[in-house]
Amino acid sequence: MPKPAEKLSVKKPVGAQPDNPAQLLVDGAVVENQWNLLPLGSGEDEPEITADNLAPGKIILPLTVWLELREHLAARKDEIGVWLDSDETADLIGEYAQELPLIATNFPAFTDGRAFTAGRLLRQRYGFQGELRAVGNFIRDQLTYLNRCGFNAFAYQGDQPLADLLDSMQDFTDAYQTAVDQTLPIFRRRALG
Repeated sequence: MPKPAEKLSVKKPVGAQPDNPAQLLVDGAVVENQWNLLPLGSGEDEPEITADNLAPGKIILPLTVWLELREHLAARKDEIGVWLDSDETADLIGEYAQELPLIATNFPAFTDGRAFTAGRLLRQRYGFQGELRAVGNFIRDQLTYLNRCGFNAFAYQGDQPLADLLDSMQDFTDAYQTAVDQTLPIFRRRALG
C-alpha cells in the first residue's frame, strides 16, 4: 500500500459515475439519503484528498481513496463507506467489509452485471452485514435480483417515483435457486414441507 504522504493515484471510471440522489429505497421504504458519495476525480486541478481535508459527515469514498486512507480514517469508521466501480471486485475489500457501515457497487450501465456478483460475495463470503447499496444505472426490472443478491438499498436514477418501485421488489413469489435471501433450493424446501 502506498505511503500516506504520496499523492493518491487516480483511477479512471469504467463508465458513468453514480449519482447521489436525495432519496433512496432502504429495506423496503423510501428514505432520505444521509450519505454523500464522493465521485472519482479527474485528477486535474483538484485538491489532493487526505484524511485531514475530508468533509465531515457520512461519506462514501471510491475504493482507491479508501484503500489509501483507511488507516487514517479509523476514528471515523462509522461514517465512512466505500463504493466499488464495476471493474473492482469484492475481494479488494475482503475481510475489511465487516468494518464498514455501507458498501455501494456501481452499475455504469444496466447491462454490466458485475456488481451483482460483488454484492453476493460481500454478503456470503465476507460476512458484510451493513447497508449494501446499488448505485448507478440499474433498472427497475433488476430490483428483485439485486435484492436476492443481498442488496438492501437502492439509489435509483430513473424517472419513476421511488414509491412505485416498491412493488417490483416482490415481482416473484418464489425462486428455484439459492441466493442470499434463500439458502435452500426449491426442491429442498418442498422436501421439508
